[in-house]
Amino acid sequence: MKVSRVGLWSIWLYGVVFILLSVYFIQSLPFRDEILFDSGDVANPKITIFSAPTPYSGSAGKRQTLAIRSWLASSPHLTVVLFTQDPLAASFASASGSRVLIDSSVDFTFLGTPFFHSMVERSRAFETDISVFVNSETVLLSGFISTLYHAYKLDNDWLLVASLRNVSYFPFHFDDSGRHWLREDGNPIKLQELQMMLEQNWEWSDCDDRMLMAWNSRNAALFNGVIPPFLFGKGIHNHWIINEVVSSEFRFVFDASWTISCLYLNDHGDQSNHSEDISSFSNIGSWENVGNAHLGASYGSLLFKEIDYSSLLKLVNCDGKYLFVDTKEDTTYPFRDQKLSVWSRRILHSKTKKKNVACVNNIKTKERMSNCSFGNQLKYLVPLDSPFSLESLLLATADENQTIVLAVAGYSYKDMLMSWVCRLRRLHVRNFLICALDKETYEFSVLQGLPVFYDPSAPSNISFNDCHFGTTCFQRVTKVKSRMVLKILKLGYNVLFSDVDVYWFSNPLPTLSSFGPAILLAQSDEYRAGPVNLPRRLNSGFYFARSDVSTIAAMEKVVKHAANSSLSEQPSFYDTLCGVGGSYRIGDDRCVEPETNLTVQFLDRNLFPNGAYLELWQKKNVKEACAKHGCLILHNNWISGRMKKLERQVSSGLWEYDNGKRMCCKDT
Repeated sequence: MKVSRVGLWSIWLYGVVFILLSVYFIQSLPFRDEILFDSGDVANPKITIFSAPTPYSGSAGKRQTLAIRSWLASSPHLTVVLFTQDPLAASFASASGSRVLIDSSVDFTFLGTPFFHSMVERSRAFETDISVFVNSETVLLSGFISTLYHAYKLDNDWLLVASLRNVSYFPFHFDDSGRHWLREDGNPIKLQELQMMLEQNWEWSDCDDRMLMAWNSRNAALFNGVIPPFLFGKGIHNHWIINEVVSSEFRFVFDASWTISCLYLNDHGDQSNHSEDISSFSNIGSWENVGNAHLGASYGSLLFKEIDYSSLLKLVNCDGKYLFVDTKEDTTYPFRDQKLSVWSRRILHSKTKKKNVACVNNIKTKERMSNCSFGNQLKYLVPLDSPFSLESLLLATADENQTIVLAVAGYSYKDMLMSWVCRLRRLHVRNFLICALDKETYEFSVLQGLPVFYDPSAPSNISFNDCHFGTTCFQRVTKVKSRMVLKILKLGYNVLFSDVDVYWFSNPLPTLSSFGPAILLAQSDEYRAGPVNLPRRLNSGFYFARSDVSTIAAMEKVVKHAANSSLSEQPSFYDTLCGVGGSYRIGDDRCVEPETNLTVQFLDRNLFPNGAYLELWQKKNVKEACAKHGCLILHNNWISGRMKKLERQVSSGLWEYDNGKRMCCKDT
């Protein structure tokens, strides 16, 4: 009996010690309120945070590293997806293990800023229960996981928003394990103590678009419509989304700012942006913000019924019990697991009696007043002028060989321009530049994040549907092309000129660059067997010109000849460089201009076919037919009319732009 009592006392003491040790270790764990939340009655939902970091350099890189480590520390079941092209971000992800993924398949501007609508579309490809979008410098402290777990229990589709706080000083970091917060001196600090210290100094950031948004990833759409091509992190887009979701009534929208503690460091001394390595560009961030504001005005101001953000129900935690609070009505609504039935802002259950008054009053006393509605942000829009000169754009876009790809386009060809751009992006060709023939094309291209400049000398009154080959409009427009090529050649850059109706199967620059100086490479418009340099068969819609003395002198002659001609620039190319009637022809595929000694080399039609050669466009499978001949490009010419040209390219499958989603098509 004595032995039995000793044994029982030993078991009891060991049990007490085990419990005390368990409590001690749990108390020392970060985010213990979230770890202890799961009671086993609901499976852990899979959470994915989507964001787009700015370049990982300087203090911005340190802030982003700290923020992402706080995300990973919040739950072991959480994955992070970073949309970026920055190699330093890839290095960080590699060091962080399999929970941090890099995705560069979304659409980016030429400065490297990703498009928000493309990010949202791409996020649907990831298997996740809850999608979270947040700025890459947002530090998550407490309440994040537990709030999402509670929201996941709701019967309906929902959108959760949370405003950030900002602090001017944050002397804390993680230990090497990424689990425990440390002070500036390296001593550990508990999360609750850290948060209490910050609560004395942080400020709400309602007018800032850097808020947190999360939604359950069911099949239901966010709202009834398409997201405009907003730039991520450049203002407006989050507020625009909230307005659209509330207006569409597809989802229940609520404010979780009181249960999720998230903040960012308000570092006024470091205004980093995606262009910090391009010293010629100033105020890039402001310019991109202006673009987003114009998009918001264009796509939202007439379509949404603007809401009062303070009218959103607020999710609060009163003594461990989650409630929805309507601060305007001084009313609370119970959060009933799996039974709460809500739709938009209309509560289908009867109101509970006014209770938890102290908790509601506490929320009201701390509630901030916001005078920064979406509509107010759109009242004063500055003109959408670009800060870029042609010289600065050339500096930013040219490749290591000082070569750029130039396209000239008017508004009637904007969709074909975007298909051409998307194809170049897919081929990883980044050294392209757009010359806009009108202000509409210029503004459209700016909002699409393209490197674009406007030529004020371009002809006005360009016909939308009647500017194809042979028309007076076509003749006027084509002469802009050679003038711009000459200007860029004189600035010291090689130019591959390509019409936007030229489809690229692969990058032709390596082949074209293999030819030496004083050689202009041009596509032949001849489609029959035999010589390709016959009179008037030089196609000025695709050619490669080097920035050398002979080429510049010859192009000056072409531009002068075209200026005095009533025809398009194409006959001027041939008559000047190959002689009237082909008097400067050499063999079956060359010409030599005698005064400048420039050689014109007509390109192999199997590699660079025109629109009539071998009737490739009429083949049942155009891609397969072109692959058989080794085509590098295929010109969509030898067809009259913009709509016919458009229909032929779309029906052939050689189309890269999804006009409905306003983004580049993705591989399935």
